[in-house]
Amino acid sequence: MTGFSYSITALPGVPAVRPGDDLARLALDAMQAGRLAFADGDVLVLAQKVVSKAEGRQVALADVTPGPRALELAAETGKDARLVELILSEAQEVLRTRPNLIIVRHRLGLVLANAGIDQSNVGAGAGFGEGAQALLLPLDPDASAARLRDALQAATSKHIAVLVIDSLGRAWRMGTAGTAIGVAGTPALLDLRGRPDLNGRQLESSELGLADEVAAAASLAMGQAGEGRPMVLVRGLPAMGQPGTAADLIRPLQMDLFR
Repeated sequence: MTGFSYSITALPGVPAVRPGDDLARLALDAMQAGRLAFADGDVLVLAQKVVSKAEGRQVALADVTPGPRALELAAETGKDARLVELILSEAQEVLRTRPNLIIVRHRLGLVLANAGIDQSNVGAGAGFGEGAQALLLPLDPDASAARLRDALQAATSKHIAVLVIDSLGRAWRMGTAGTAIGVAGTPALLDLRGRPDLNGRQLESSELGLADEVAAAASLAMGQAGEGRPMVLVRGLPAMGQPGTAADLIRPLQMDLFR
């Protein structure tokens, strides 16, 4: 039996990202700064925050006018009514509320606290005072990942996968973990049903959230506060199946036993 290993490397020198920035160019520059070059099978993992910033998903709270439902939920939860309006604009459905928290089913199908809207590391004016900003998830993270993958492959002629990840909470578990919200060039959900286990018994219900496992590993290298490491290279993973998207990981409503 031979050993198995892979590497996870946070890319150095990624600057603060602004609307309209070319993420492919920033990734290539960061690879060069780290004396690295893309190879076939590499996975580039990006924090959702830099993708949202490049795509102009930053909103000034001063430009938001709360509607009646937002005002009602703001009174219930104690949250800023303008932020609540943004949460509602990103949500398919409000599932739960408590003081300072609104759980929604996001328009992407994800179940998220506060619709995944973030105010940390959004620049000057974070909070709710003058100049306060909020950052929304990308409009279509799978499409964002695919565009970046296409650009990197055109520049390098290498077969590269791209993940866009965020730190999400999980039902019945404390703490957040890196989770794939955009996937291109690699399987997201790996169906192991029908394969034999070590004793030859066929697996009946095993489905592996492959992209989430890679996301969680990469998230450790990124950090969760002010580390400034939003791009991570994962190298050495074996090919495991046909490419998919993060949408493959969304549990259909009829299978959601936690609602």
